[in-house]
Amino acid sequence: MRVAGFGFRTVTSAAALKDAYARAGGGADALATLAEKAAAPEFAEFAAREGLPIVAVAREAISGIVTPTKSDRVLDRFGTGSVAEAVALVASGPGARLRGPRMKSEDGSATAAIAERTSG
Repeated sequence: MRVAGFGFRTVTSAAALKDAYARAGGGADALATLAEKAAAPEFAEFAAREGLPIVAVAREAISGIVTPTKSDRVLDRFGTGSVAEAVALVASGPGARLRGPRMKSEDGSATAAIAERTSG
């Protein structure tokens, strides 16, 4: 199972989300983001266009998750270095691994990372 995790600004667009997803490698079975952003219209539009379900991850679930990418601003706010990487790992479940570091959309308003769990 592959899950694409997303971090994004309030002003992002479905096109920026798609761009970040493509840069991260695509091919996910589900999309994940923080619960507080899971119902954002742009994210819902992107998920519908991709035909993928949305997994809402609680903010508390990502605190303390070590990620290969680190933003000091994100670390201070969320307790992890990358929202996209952390939600992808949490949504994929125990034993999940990132396929690579998070990737930014060209406009910088969205990030995406793909995690997968091959067993369990």
